[in-house]
This record gives sequence, structure tokens and C-alpha cells, in this order.
Amino acid sequence: MNILAKKDFHSSYDVIVFCHLRWDFVYQRPQHLITRLSNDFKILVIEEPVGKGDGSERGFKISDNIHVLQPTIDNIEDLGSFLKDILETKVFPVGWFYSPAFVNVLNYLNFSAIVYDCMDELSLFKGASQKLIEQEKNLLSAADIVFTGGKSLYEAKKEKHSNVFCFPSSVDQEHFNLGNKSLELPSDIDSIPKPIVGYYGVIDERINLNLLQMSAQKMPDISFVMIGPICKIEEQDLPWAANIFYLGMKTYEELPVYLNEFDYAMMPFALNDATKFISPTKTLEYMCAMKPIISTKIKDVERDYSHCIQLIDDENDFFNAIHQTKADFKDAYLEILQNTSWDRTAAKMSQIINGIKELA
Repeated sequence: MNILAKKDFHSSYDVIVFCHLRWDFVYQRPQHLITRLSNDFKILVIEEPVGKGDGSERGFKISDNIHVLQPTIDNIEDLGSFLKDILETKVFPVGWFYSPAFVNVLNYLNFSAIVYDCMDELSLFKGASQKLIEQEKNLLSAADIVFTGGKSLYEAKKEKHSNVFCFPSSVDQEHFNLGNKSLELPSDIDSIPKPIVGYYGVIDERINLNLLQMSAQKMPDISFVMIGPICKIEEQDLPWAANIFYLGMKTYEELPVYLNEFDYAMMPFALNDATKFISPTKTLEYMCAMKPIISTKIKDVERDYSHCIQLIDDENDFFNAIHQTKADFKDAYLEILQNTSWDRTAAKMSQIINGIKELA
């Protein structure tokens, strides 16, 4: 990782991205899109503040066209004035927002086009600021374009903005389709008894922990593997059993190897406010590996994939799903995957943005 100093941040950026997720955290929608958009744009990603620390600027270079800045301030409300001191100019072609919490920067920086890529309903997440609803109203008022990460979000946001585009989570098929690739199997999963029902992603309030616990009790001969960081909940909140295994966070590069070891892939989401609008990226990634998928009835999953995914309510359904995999699921997966890719999504977004810029 190449560390950047204040002098490395300049005025030639085409897109300034404001993101609540750390670049080096779980690799998901922002990283997928920003990496691809960087083929056409020079991009500065600005994360949430990290605190003053020693007062020095913090940032790093992902590539020649992607720089990441971690603001050394305590309060996100001070971000606009902070950026005026860091950046050589305050006028840029595109401002791209992943969270309304950054909206105050619009008082300090000007953009020819403002994009709100709404990948989650952040106001419904555990610990969310009460200010987010009002901040989103302000952001929607300023935005030229709104992208949404799923159909449910699209239906919610199209009532609040006149220029909303639905871009559900997509996938990098080549990355997750191992095929005949020979890759070394990590020891932590190699030692786990088969069959394995596996999940990867953030482990937080969106996971139905009771379902996990009851399913593990009902199927003691099945290994339940959970891969990912634990966030906003404590380890003591997790169910523990001889056949539940927590393997921690893995890199995006490592995930296909672990996924390949799953006999079944699961999405044991709770049905609560935090999952009301989600469109899980992992759905299509699981499909790339041709794994039978078992999921709770998340709205966007149920309406698009009920023909090829086993949908469950409780541990009894989970038990039945293990023994009643849908026979034609692989053909259905292939048909779905033929119509989606992150490359295609990024290209369509770029086309829309360029259209708006031409009108500006």
C-alpha cells in the first residue's frame, strides 16, 4: 500500500467519492464500481473521519486513478472545511455519495453532477445517527442522479426523486468461478467436517442468530461455517456449538477458495428493519460457484430468485432445504448470470453520468 501525503492530493480528480465503508474492509459494491469507473475517471475516495491522531494527513494509493483519503478530524461536520485545506480547488466534475452523512461538504465543494448511490437504507441500521433522515432529504434535493442497490430501495427512492435508476448488486463471475483452478486449501476450513453450510459477509444485527443456533442443534452432523467480521454485536451474542465455526474475515481474493468448500451456501438474514431493503451481493457470488443456496425470505431475494433458491422461515425449513435442493438450480443460475456483471453496471452508470455532465 502506497501512503499518500497532503501534497499528493490535487485538483485533477474527476470524481470525489464520499463513502462510509473503509476501502480495506469487506470488498463490496463501492470497491467493485470505483475500480471499474477508474478506467475512465480519476477518483478520490474520502472515508469517514478517523480522529485527529497526530494531526498528519492519512491516505493511500490503490492505483494511479484511485486515491483514498482518511480525514484526520473528529467530526464529520467539519469535513468540508478540512477538504478545503487539503484540496487545491473546490470545483469538481462529479460528487458521488454513499452516505447522506457527508452532505455538509456541499457547502464547501461544488460539483457539476451529484450522484447518490444508495446501496443500503442506512438510517435503519443499528446505531445509526438520528440525523440521517434529514441529511438524506438534503442530499436527494441536491442530487442529479440516484442509483439504488436493489428493487426495494428503488421503489422507496423513486417516490422522493425524479431521476432514480435501479442497479442491483452484480458479480464478477470470473473471480468466483474457480473451475479447474488448482488452489491451496486453507487449513482452517480443511479441518472442518463435511458437509458444510457456509456464509460469508459481515456478521451483525442483520443475521438471524437464533435461526443459526436452532438449525445447528437440529442438524448436528452439518457444519455451519460463518466467515466475516463481527460488527455492532458482541462475541457473547453469537451462538456457539461444536458444529458452528467462525473463521473470521477473509480477503476478497480468498473468498472463492472458501466458497468452493461449501456444500450449501446460506443467507440466514433476520427479517428486521436493517434487512428490509437489502439486495445481498453474495447471492450472485454463490451462484457463480454453483452452490445450492438457502435463504430467509428477504424481499429482493424472494421475488427474483424463488425459482432457484430454497427459501426458509425456521430450522425445520432449513432441515428440509438441505434434503430438497431444487433440481434445475444450475440452469437457472446460468441464465441469471448471463445478464449481469459489475463491468456492465459500471459502464451503464458511466454513460448516465456523462449524459448529466453534458447537460450541466
